[in-house]
Amino acid sequence: QVQLVESGGGLVQAGGSLRLSCAASGSITDYMMWHRQAPGQPRELVAGITRDGNTDYADSVKGRFTISRDNAKNAMYLQMNSLKPEDTAVYYCNALVTGPGRMENYWGPGTQVTVSS
Repeated sequence: QVQLVESGGGLVQAGGSLRLSCAASGSITDYMMWHRQAPGQPRELVAGITRDGNTDYADSVKGRFTISRDNAKNAMYLQMNSLKPEDTAVYYCNALVTGPGRMENYWGPGTQVTVSS
């Protein structure tokens, strides 16, 4: 079992920055991701990171967001710079835990990010 808790969301003006954190307790996580969901929109993948530090980003955030993780703390972060109103969404931490013949998928409750114009 893994419990995920996000923090760091809030209200920021366009052009500003926020840093989201995701604390994981329980099993060691393998692939970790940030997703977001804006009102009336489907949930979308923002960025992902492997335990080795390989990263991937949605085109809409490349060059502005940076995902990172601290394996010793079983934590993940999302540094968001040059924020735009269209980045407004609930941001969710998502983690995959793999083992022999199994893959478990966990989600945090989400943290609201609001970017004002």
